[in-house]
Amino acid sequence: MSNAAQTPAQFAESLLSIEGKLAVVTGASQGIGLAIATTLAKAGADIIGVSHDMPEGDSAARAAIEGVGREFTPIRADFSDRAQVAELAARLVDLDIDILVNNGGTIRRVPAAVHPDEDFDHVLDVNMRTTFVLTREIGRGMIARGHGKVVNTASMLSFQGGINVPGYTASKSAVAGLTKAFANEWADKGVNVNAVAPGYVATANTHDLRRDAERSESILSRIPAGRWAEAEDIAGAVLFLCSPAASYVHGAILPVDGGWLAR
Repeated sequence: MSNAAQTPAQFAESLLSIEGKLAVVTGASQGIGLAIATTLAKAGADIIGVSHDMPEGDSAARAAIEGVGREFTPIRADFSDRAQVAELAARLVDLDIDILVNNGGTIRRVPAAVHPDEDFDHVLDVNMRTTFVLTREIGRGMIARGHGKVVNTASMLSFQGGINVPGYTASKSAVAGLTKAFANEWADKGVNVNAVAPGYVATANTHDLRRDAERSESILSRIPAGRWAEAEDIAGAVLFLCSPAASYVHGAILPVDGGWLAR
């Protein structure tokens, strides 16, 4: 159907449609990753959901994705284990993957002066190195086919320093840099590489912050939107970056922060 023959609703839907695409979403068992996987499925994609604790049988991810009529393939992989990351990449490279969402991540909260080497290394392996390896390996197939979408999960701490999270800040700053580096090389090959930078989201990672009344109030007072984000807020931005509507968006780090950076 041509654009001229479409109703406004059909035109708007077509801009965000990823009907028939195959998407890999890491960290898909809960929180932001689950919301992303569900949103992409609702927009028409089949989902390969990866997580260190992804059940092979029944799960929230399977129910959500199969519930909207899309196929779901669960894969369990520990991103702190380099051998498992290599095995995951080898399993995925022969598939015609259209979309890769590097969302899996972790955080360790320890003051910088006593931040253990093992915590720093663990967070960088999970958040940064795995993003690099999966993008490199899956991206080669996208280049060969002449199309693909990669969306990384950066952070507000890709722009700021944070408190008590030097490893996390370093990893998310690196994710932002990798996003731009890949985009520079792949934009003319039909592959879009971008990132979302979530603000403060009501997930398990921020549970302790939200329980700390003083810290929570300090955070909320700085957010112009006046609320913590929901996981679905991030998922909507990811869908945009995966869709035809973002065909000329390359190397962007899209803040989804309720206005935090604008204040």
